[in-house]
Amino acid sequence: MTSHQIGTREQWLAARLDLLQAEKDLTRRSDALARQRQALPWVRIDKDYRFDTDNGSASLADLFRGRSQLLIYHFMFGPDYAAGCPSCSMIADGFNGFAVHLAHHDVMLSAVSRAPLPKLQAYKQRMGWTFPWASSSPSDFNADFNVCFTEDQQGTGIDYNYRREPPFVRRDEPLGGEAPRSRSHSAMCGTDRATFLRERPGMSAFVREDGAIYHTYSAYGRGLDGIWGMYPWLDRAPKGRNETGGAWWRRHDEYDAV
Repeated sequence: MTSHQIGTREQWLAARLDLLQAEKDLTRRSDALARQRQALPWVRIDKDYRFDTDNGSASLADLFRGRSQLLIYHFMFGPDYAAGCPSCSMIADGFNGFAVHLAHHDVMLSAVSRAPLPKLQAYKQRMGWTFPWASSSPSDFNADFNVCFTEDQQGTGIDYNYRREPPFVRRDEPLGGEAPRSRSHSAMCGTDRATFLRERPGMSAFVREDGAIYHTYSAYGRGLDGIWGMYPWLDRAPKGRNETGGAWWRRHDEYDAV
């Protein structure tokens, strides 16, 4: 028998109306937060970043593809990975469908990773994705936007998600937090945990105005929750995210048939 509260339709409606007010308040706060996000000062980009793309060598300006705004998803796929990060892959499953809509609203969305372009192209074909995906291997773009780190940096502690992380510890026992998830995902990417964690997820926004490019926003870690297309649905499911057992997801072609 269920341990959850059971009620009448009238009781449910009363509780739902209370929740509705809270949801409306959250929506208004979210709108205000978006305005605060858009009011951040812009930082001019003067560095000449280069990328390998399906159309050849490209600059950061080229990634805009004629639009005035560019959103970049920093996809965890390092040079030594055999496959893309499963979590990043789930996020990409979501934006693969709506990237075309953004492109017709003056916003280009592109993934960027450090893996060489042939690896990205093969994985993109495997996943059936159509969004643009560039390799930043010719430049230090990922390092400058705090989504990749060297082994030496790992040993002394890295600055990620606007805070300092302690030095990386090489050991196999559970460390708490994200450690079990990172071990599982590193194996799914064909690499060890240290190599896997030298790449990190994030997203960055850029704008072109009067011939100049500006960096406007970046988010990392839990700051990416809002772009996980799956989570808003799970948050409305009866049992919520229900993730007490750790990372449960796989790449979409690795599940058993349903």
